[in-house]
Amino acid sequence: MNRRRFLVALGVTSALGGCLEGDSPIAGDDGPDATGTTTADATTATDTATTTTATRVGSFDLPIPKDELRRGAPKDAIPALTSPVFADEWARFDEVDVALDDSFEVVGVELDGIARAYPLAILNWHEIVNDSFGDRPVVVTYCPLCGSAVVADRLVAGEPTYFGVSGYLWMSDLVMYDDRTESLWSQVLATAIRGDRTGDTLSLLPSTISTWGEWKASHPETEVLVPPPVSGTIRGRQTRNYGVNPYRDYQQSSTIGIGFNDEVDDRLHPKTSVLGIAAGGVARAYPLDTVNEAGVVNDTVGGLPVVVTASSDGTLVAYVRRIHGTAVAFERDGNALLAAGSRWDLLTGRALDGPHDGTTLTRANDRSPMFWFAWADFNPGTEIYGR
Repeated sequence: MNRRRFLVALGVTSALGGCLEGDSPIAGDDGPDATGTTTADATTATDTATTTTATRVGSFDLPIPKDELRRGAPKDAIPALTSPVFADEWARFDEVDVALDDSFEVVGVELDGIARAYPLAILNWHEIVNDSFGDRPVVVTYCPLCGSAVVADRLVAGEPTYFGVSGYLWMSDLVMYDDRTESLWSQVLATAIRGDRTGDTLSLLPSTISTWGEWKASHPETEVLVPPPVSGTIRGRQTRNYGVNPYRDYQQSSTIGIGFNDEVDDRLHPKTSVLGIAAGGVARAYPLDTVNEAGVVNDTVGGLPVVVTASSDGTLVAYVRRIHGTAVAFERDGNALLAAGSRWDLLTGRALDGPHDGTTLTRANDRSPMFWFAWADFNPGTEIYGR
């Protein structure tokens, strides 16, 4: 594995070089936070918590030492959503002065017959949405520094909980806390890394990062998250400039995190969008450009037969290419896939016609596509498709 140093940002200000007129996810939070704690001494209850038994998750020994955590902002300075409101559009709300454009990227979730879209225009500023699909508590998370979306059941020790933004980063990734135990959780790992629940892992749910236009075309009955102040946050009524992407320059640069990644795997540009699949002890990354060039990729990862493809808008998806237990090869037909006599919707994996009409393929990836550096950091030794 080749690893070398990339340019790293010197702090929050330079990492958020795309912010306009002082806007940032923590704008206005340089002083005391909601509890009267200053940036310098803001902590969570788990800053000093320890566990007596070490746990290993993937390549990592838990609990994570405290000195591996980096304070990026005060606790709750990036206010998680706790009372989300959904509608079919934004235009009906006088409090929202931004138009929801078809090109906006969204995290799409379909669960229990309900389809919802969570625009990155909101998640860039709030990072966590505590939601419920019927009686099922769900948390939708997004880390702008890693470009990673993770969706999971919102349960700790079997009980519903709310998650908030701790203000810490680990490996440049969002560190969440749960309000039931104040344990700290890695967003990408979906695992508690410090505190009473260390080693507990959230049950992951399938999600897609696509454009709003693509998502609503495949899910015509979808709802979309409405920005605060219509939706409520953990800090009450809050609002941000949702027409501004505070990470625009960061996403286009070689900058890693906010200054805490000294080395990265340099086989790809750190901000390359990759879809990662891990199975049977093998991790493999599929870069967007490589998948686009191939059109459709039929592959096997650790014994798991998979198909990987991307839409015309750059939405990367991967499915287990088994139909009723038999591995098949897929072909591409415009924005659909072809296999076993049926056409399959690229975005949902659902058969549109033929002998398998209505059948839905199983997702092969349990986390969204993310930046290459993040996938490589959390999956050391990963392979790259096509290399």
